[in-house]
Amino acid sequence: MGVTLAQARRIIDAGETKARDIGQPMNVAVVDAGGNLVAHARMDGAWIGSIDISINKAFTSRAFDIATKDLAEHSQSGGQFFGIHASNHGRVMIFAGGVPLRDGSGAVVGAVGVSGGTGEQDQAVADAAARVFTG
Repeated sequence: MGVTLAQARRIIDAGETKARDIGQPMNVAVVDAGGNLVAHARMDGAWIGSIDISINKAFTSRAFDIATKDLAEHSQSGGQFFGIHASNHGRVMIFAGGVPLRDGSGAVVGAVGVSGGTGEQDQAVADAAARVFTG
């Protein structure tokens, strides 16, 4: 199983709702189990530079089955994943806003990535978006 387009749209809608609640336009991306883009939305006023970042946060979260904020903690100088951001042709994002999507058994079947605000804002929107997934 993976993430369907209908599920991706619900995830994006939830992310957009949270982004409006905090007053920060965002880019929200959803990828499937293979890390392939299922859907993306750029809210009016969201940074165009964050389009690629949101997609890559989702990719990173799925590629390593970890929230990007957690990966960031382990990728600092001296950490076990130091330098990981240079892998995968530079697609790996090591800051908050990417969250794995898990099915009922706990298996990662996709991810959501959010970019457009501070790390805390991106994470809050990603968490709100991921909560609606019922894979």
